[in-house]
Amino acid sequence: MKQHKPPLANGAPGAPDTRTVRQKAEARWQADQQKSPKPMDNQATRNVHLLVHELQVHQIELEMQNEELRQAQESIETSRLRYVDLYDLAPVGYCSVNEAGLIVQANLTLATLLGVARSALGKQPPFSNFVRRSDQDNWYKLRKLARESGARQVGELRLRLNRGPASTGEDGAYLWVEVAITVGHDEIGAPVLYLAVSDIHERKQAEVKLLLSASVFGHTREGIMITDADAVIIDVNEAFTRITGYSRAEIIGQDSRILRSDRQNTAFYEAIWDDLAGQGHWSGEMWSRHKSGKLFAQLSSVSAVRDGQGSTQHYVAVFSDISVAKAHQGQLERMAQFDALTQLPNRVLLADRLALAMAQAQRRGQKVAVVYLDLDGFKSINDCHGHGVGDHFLIAVATAMHDTLREGDTLARIGGDEFVALLIDLDSADGCVSMLARLLEAAAAPVQLGALVLQVSTSMGVTFYPQSEDIEADQLLRQADQAMYQAKMEGKNRYHLFDAEQDTSIRGHHESLDRIRLALKQGEFVLHYQPKVNMRSGQVIGAEALIRWQHPEKGLLAPAAFLPVIEDHPLAEEVGEWVINAALTQMARWQADGLELSVSVNVGARQLQQVDFVARLKSLLGKHPQVKPADLELEVLETSALADIGLMSQVIEDCGKMGVMFALDDFGTGYSSLTYLKRLRVAQLKIDQS
Repeated sequence: MKQHKPPLANGAPGAPDTRTVRQKAEARWQADQQKSPKPMDNQATRNVHLLVHELQVHQIELEMQNEELRQAQESIETSRLRYVDLYDLAPVGYCSVNEAGLIVQANLTLATLLGVARSALGKQPPFSNFVRRSDQDNWYKLRKLARESGARQVGELRLRLNRGPASTGEDGAYLWVEVAITVGHDEIGAPVLYLAVSDIHERKQAEVKLLLSASVFGHTREGIMITDADAVIIDVNEAFTRITGYSRAEIIGQDSRILRSDRQNTAFYEAIWDDLAGQGHWSGEMWSRHKSGKLFAQLSSVSAVRDGQGSTQHYVAVFSDISVAKAHQGQLERMAQFDALTQLPNRVLLADRLALAMAQAQRRGQKVAVVYLDLDGFKSINDCHGHGVGDHFLIAVATAMHDTLREGDTLARIGGDEFVALLIDLDSADGCVSMLARLLEAAAAPVQLGALVLQVSTSMGVTFYPQSEDIEADQLLRQADQAMYQAKMEGKNRYHLFDAEQDTSIRGHHESLDRIRLALKQGEFVLHYQPKVNMRSGQVIGAEALIRWQHPEKGLLAPAAFLPVIEDHPLAEEVGEWVINAALTQMARWQADGLELSVSVNVGARQLQQVDFVARLKSLLGKHPQVKPADLELEVLETSALADIGLMSQVIEDCGKMGVMFALDDFGTGYSSLTYLKRLRVAQLKIDQS
């Protein structure tokens, strides 16, 4: 029987072992025969059985070979899929580029890096489409060098992102990549370039930042010092050496405390370390020591650099030398706080010292005296001898007065020939009498300037703090100034003590005037109307307008609470005019409602004595044409009328021509003769109850 050979020759890769297969087939056939044995009748029958046996064995061999081929095919497919996954999902982008520069094949990683769909790269776009225009030359050179040398070439490019195969226009977002080019051939032998594209964008950004930091570190004008966690200096920049005088070689490895000065105490540096430990940074001004030993002022900022666990690894200090600025600041502060001529404190510094003295006096239970001084006759020195001589004289007098004061007291020049002395730590007002006498004596002492002997005196006003009422520093100066003018009026070359109780009364009067003026402006005044009744008939024949103050805090106030305050003040004229206008407005409203009623209004003497009273009254009536002038009656006190009977008579006559009548109120209190009634042509007399 002819033997059949298997499809794969023995020894070929992947071919099954034929002997093994045949042995398996024989074993399988024999097993089948044992299950169903058949008798052998003759030789022909045995030959048939042998032929069947061969066919069965061969069939079994073919089945087993097919199964092994299927398993081998599955293994190959699994390997292919694994290769595809590794190719597509590799951490590096891969693609092949033909001689025309077109992308033949690319993996998914490259498409992801470029921000385009995988399908877009399968349409053979030129790889140069994705190269930034400024890097096109580099791409061309890399390709050319790879082809010519045949060796692997590596270069850096910037690839444009989110660009399709036909994208044009300005470069937008880009990605730094490293491209490795290898020369090869495709399956048909055509030359091809294999590209491995790695993302190096973060590294390039870090390099840029590092270069920028190095540039800043080297070229900044501020000194930079880097220390370790123990404050040992590990690096400095050029500006540091210029500011401190230490070279880089001298300072590296030194403790940063080498720069400390004795201008700050230990508590100052402990506060810095507390801020660094708690907040991670500190900034402020300090004094440091130059290599030469000279101190310099610096504006410094110190930051702690910590690792991921929060432990401090380094400290970075950035500082600048502000010595010139501090010196200039000191000059400006002196100019701002001291008088340029006498070098005494000026008004600004005086205010600070006065505020401090007032606070200390309250705390210690002592007194402070504020003395306002004005030189008597200094103007004649300037007029006769010129301002140059006057300036020298002022310096001499100021020095003499300053020398009489105790340590802690202040003498300030606040302008011209005016000075203020601040005397502190006084147990009582009498404690400054001797100092005031010394000031008077020093100011009046003769001053010799060359051949000239000049002499003046001084007038002084004195006030004390604290007082029975709360008082501000500015008020103290005004009190002393007021007392100084009183000393001048009393004959000069003396001092006058300010009377706080009298001033309280005067100040209260002024405050009341201001409050009444505000009430008039804000409409807090109202008119109440008291009816006039005919006692025989019970008929209401008129009304009298009575002013009231609807005070927002004190409630409704009667006229006696505020009218006496303004009696001799121009404000009385404004209030009186408001009353007349308000009464006319109310009369017009009543008439509109069908009620016609006459109204009488009280008019003060000051208002009546206005030159233009009649004209102003006529103007008010003109604003209310619906009101009859005869329905308005003006009441004047008898005492006011008799004060200037000639003027009052003329006013009554002029008002009568307009139809406005007058009544004489409180008749009998002025002890007037009845003959006056012939001159005062009033329509009514209101007899006082007394």
